[in-house]
Amino acid sequence: MSIESAIPPHLTTDRTRTRRIPDDYAPPYPSFVARPAPSVKQVVMAYFGVQGAAEPATFPGPDGPGHVEYARGEDLIATAYWDDPAAFDRWFAAHRAEWLGDAVREPGVGRWVEILRPTVEAHETLFSSLGRPEGVAVLADEFSGPVQEHAYWGGMRDRIPLSQTDPMAAAGGLALEHDGGRVRVRPQHGLCLIRSGQDWADTDGEERELYLRDVEPVLRAGMDYLRDEGSAIGCYSNRYVTVLEDGAPVDRSYGLSWWRSLDALERWAESHPTHVAIFGAAMKYLTTVGPAARVRLYHEVSVATADEQYFEYVDCRPGTGLLAAFE
Repeated sequence: MSIESAIPPHLTTDRTRTRRIPDDYAPPYPSFVARPAPSVKQVVMAYFGVQGAAEPATFPGPDGPGHVEYARGEDLIATAYWDDPAAFDRWFAAHRAEWLGDAVREPGVGRWVEILRPTVEAHETLFSSLGRPEGVAVLADEFSGPVQEHAYWGGMRDRIPLSQTDPMAAAGGLALEHDGGRVRVRPQHGLCLIRSGQDWADTDGEERELYLRDVEPVLRAGMDYLRDEGSAIGCYSNRYVTVLEDGAPVDRSYGLSWWRSLDALERWAESHPTHVAIFGAAMKYLTTVGPAARVRLYHEVSVATADEQYFEYVDCRPGTGLLAAFE
C-alpha cells in the first residue's frame, strides 16, 4: 500500500508550521486514521457518568447518538457520539433533565456529564490495525490507508489538521460555579482530551500472558500516576476504565485524560518516566511477538475552544473528573 497523509485532502492547506519529519519519512510499521465524511464539520463526544447504585445513561427518542459505548472504572460511564452537533443540541435540550435535573437526584447517587464538541480540524485518531473501530471512529465514513505521520514524537500534533497553521496553545484556566451539590466547570481555551485504548480480546497463549504480565501493569501504573499526581504536569483528570458489553467487562480498556493543553500531553508522552516505561514495555512486547501481534491499539485526541466544552457534576464525590483540578 502507498503511504498517505493522515490529514485528508479537503483539510489540507498551505503550511505555516513545519512537521517534525522530513517529506521522505517512512514509518517502521503501518497505522491508520478514521476518515469522516467531508460533510462532517464537527463531532460531539458526550460522557455521562453515574456514581452509586443507579442505572447507566440511556439515549431515547429522536436525534440520539450515532454510537454509544459503556465502561466502568470508579464510575459507570456511557459515551455517546454524534457527528451532527445540531442533533445533539436538540437531544440534550429534550433529555438533560432526565439525567441532571433536580427531580432525579437521590441520596448516595452522583451524576455527571463531560461534553466536548471539537471541529474535524482540531481532532485526530490513530489505529494500529483495521477492522474494529472504536470511539468516534465508528461514525467515520471510511479508514485511510497506511499514514505517514506516526511512530515518532510529535506525530499526534502533526495528524491534527489545525497544526498546519495553528500552535493550538492553551489560554486561561478552569473555574468553578457552585449551586449547592450542583457544580459546573467553566472551561478554558485549548483544553485537550485523549482517549487511548487497548483491545487484547484476540490474544491467547504466550502473547496474552506477555501482555497481561509485562505491559498492562506498567500501563495501569502510568494511569494511576496521572489520576493521583497528574495535576503537577498539566493533567486535570485521568480515568482508566474497562469496556462493558451487555453489562459485562470485556478484554478492552482505555484511559480518558483531560489536559490543560496539547503541549502538556506531549511533554508527558515524550519524556515523563511513567510514559517512557509504558512505551518501553509496549516496544518489548511488540519486538517479542513481532508482526503477528494481535493486541489492537488506538486513540483519539481533540483540542477544543472554550465554547466547545461543557462540564456539570451533580452530587458527585470530591475530585470527580475535572473537579480534581481544584484539589
